[in-house]
Amino acid sequence: MKLLKRILLLLLIVIGVVVYLNYPKLNIISGYAAKNVASGVYVAGRSEASMNLNDNNVPLVKLATTEVNEASKSASSTVYGLMERTAVYRDGLGSVLINDEYDPSKLTIRPQRNFSMDTIPYPYGQAAPLDSIFDEVDMDQINRALAVAFANPETQKTRTFLVLYKGHLIAEKYVDGFTKDTPILGWSMTKSALATCYGILEHQGKLEMDWPAPIAEWKDDGRKNITLNHLLRMQSGLEWDEDYGGMSDVTKMLFLDSDMTQRPKEKKAVAKPAEIWNYSSGTSNLLSGILRQQFRSHQEYLDFPYSALIDKIGMYSMVLEADIAGNYVGSSYSWASTRDWARFGQLYLDRGIWNGEQIFDSEWVDYITTPTQHSNGEYGAHFWLNAEGKYPDVPKDLFSCNGYQGQYVFVIPSKDLVVVRTGLAEEPEFDPNRVLRAVVDAIKG
Repeated sequence: MKLLKRILLLLLIVIGVVVYLNYPKLNIISGYAAKNVASGVYVAGRSEASMNLNDNNVPLVKLATTEVNEASKSASSTVYGLMERTAVYRDGLGSVLINDEYDPSKLTIRPQRNFSMDTIPYPYGQAAPLDSIFDEVDMDQINRALAVAFANPETQKTRTFLVLYKGHLIAEKYVDGFTKDTPILGWSMTKSALATCYGILEHQGKLEMDWPAPIAEWKDDGRKNITLNHLLRMQSGLEWDEDYGGMSDVTKMLFLDSDMTQRPKEKKAVAKPAEIWNYSSGTSNLLSGILRQQFRSHQEYLDFPYSALIDKIGMYSMVLEADIAGNYVGSSYSWASTRDWARFGQLYLDRGIWNGEQIFDSEWVDYITTPTQHSNGEYGAHFWLNAEGKYPDVPKDLFSCNGYQGQYVFVIPSKDLVVVRTGLAEEPEFDPNRVLRAVVDAIKG
C-alpha cells in the first residue's frame, strides 16, 4: 500500500510538472485556433466546421475546441476548458486576438477600397480570362502537372493550383470547398506584399533602401547602422527566435502582443548588420511599423497598400489583417484568392508594369532577386530564390513568395510562368521541385 501511494504521489508530481511547464503554451494553442477560425469564417467565408476539421487539424492546435459567435463576429477557443482566447472580426481589418488592452472604440477607421470593374480579361482585369492556346505549350503535360500537384491528397494536401503563361490563364484546379474566389491565407507570402510597398515608395522617390531605419530607440547604439536594406534582407543582426514549437519571439508576437512592431524593436543586436542572415517575422512587422511612419495619418497608412498596389492591380479579394494597435501584420496575415495571388506574381513577371503603368521600378525586381549574403542563395529581399538550385530541376531565375503549410507564388521569368499553389502541407510532404518540373516540361523550347 505504501508503494502504491508513493507511485501515485510521484505520478501526481510528474503531472503537475508537465502542466506547469506546458500551461503557457495553451495561450498560444487556443490563440492560434481562435484567430484561424475567426479569419477563416469572416474573411474567407469558410464554415466553422471546415476550419476546425481541416485548418486547425495540426499538432497541438487540434487539442483546442473552437466555437463561433455570429452575434459578435468572433471565435473563442479553449484547450480542455483552459486558457480561453477570443478573436474578433473587424470590417476591413480582418480578425484579431483580443486581450485586456483591446478597446473596440479606439480603432474605428478602416482602409478605403476602390473596386472598379472593367472589361479587361483576367489577369489584368476583372473580365473572364481568354481561352488561350499556345503551340509551344503541351497541354497534356500541363494536365499531368496538375495530377502531380493533387496526387496523394492525404499527404500533399494541395487545395488550389494555377498556372499563368505569358499573362494568360492556361490551367487551374480547386478541391471541393474552394473556388477561384475563395480567399486563402498567405501566411509569410504577406512579407513579399509588404516589401512591395517599399518598392513603390522608392519608385515614388519617397525613400531609399540604404536609409537608416527610423527607430528612435536605436539612435544611441550600434543598431543605428541598420538600414531598410538590412531589414528587407533579414540581415539586421538583431536577436530573434523564429520557433513555432513553443513560447518563442515569434509566437509571443503573433499570439500575445497588442502591438506587433514593439517586440522586434526592443531586440538587442547579436551581430553587426550584414554579418549574419536570420529569418525573422519580427523584422517584417518592424518594417510594417516603419511603413506607418511614412504617412501623416493612420488612415493614409491603412489606405496605401490598397491604393498603390492591391486595388491598383485588381486584387479585390485581398485583405490585410491588422493587430490591436492598427498595424498591418506584414509578417503573416493576408488573405487573397488564388487568382489574385497570381496577379501579384504576374506584376513581378512584368517587372512592375500593370496595364501600361509602372507600379514600381523594373530594377526593383533585380533588387529583390539579388541573393542575400549568408542565405545560401535562397533569399533576396523578402522573396525566396532558386539562385543556388534549391529546386534542381527548375530554372535558377525562379523567385517566389513562400508561406507556412506550402503557400507559394512562383515566378519563372525565363519560362514566362507564374505558378500558384496553396494547401496545408509543405516540404517534404509536398515537393515543389517535382511539381514545378512537370509544369516547366510543358513549355517547349
